[in-house]
Amino acid sequence: MVSNLKENQSDITEEIIWQERTLDIDRIARVVKGGRRFRFRALVVVGDSRGQVGIGIAKGADVTAAITKASATAKKNIITVAIQNETIPHEIQSKKGGAVILLKPAPSGRGLIAGGVVRSILELAGINNIVSKSLGSSNKINMSYATLKALTQLVPKDQWLVNDQLHVKKKTSVGAKK
Repeated sequence: MVSNLKENQSDITEEIIWQERTLDIDRIARVVKGGRRFRFRALVVVGDSRGQVGIGIAKGADVTAAITKASATAKKNIITVAIQNETIPHEIQSKKGGAVILLKPAPSGRGLIAGGVVRSILELAGINNIVSKSLGSSNKINMSYATLKALTQLVPKDQWLVNDQLHVKKKTSVGAKK
């Protein structure tokens, strides 16, 4: 019985292995009396390839400090994605600023059809079959926020509201005058 208990505890305490990708690093400047002061801004995505993903943005005095802070921010902003058969349950479109992202489910074997920031986010979320289209701005920060917003708006198929009356044809009398 003790060994049984230990096996159950090991299943419960399974550690989540986070994968991290740096999507963008920018040098930013603040103008002061003596000239410009430079810092760095990092955009990082973190995911477990099993339906959890998050993004974070942070600034730091050097590149490694910015990436470390952004990674910690991304881990605080984790969302759970509704994944069904390695794709999403339905089509979704989302907008953030000027960036508009369209995500469509794809059949098994189609692959991940996406580019840039969207591709990295979807890979780390664990979605393997999807088609995406970026409409509008190509700003990496807005595109990543729009992608995350679209993934949060997904509704699993078992929670869809289905109206059975839509499928029943109404009987009408033929030749009746109104």
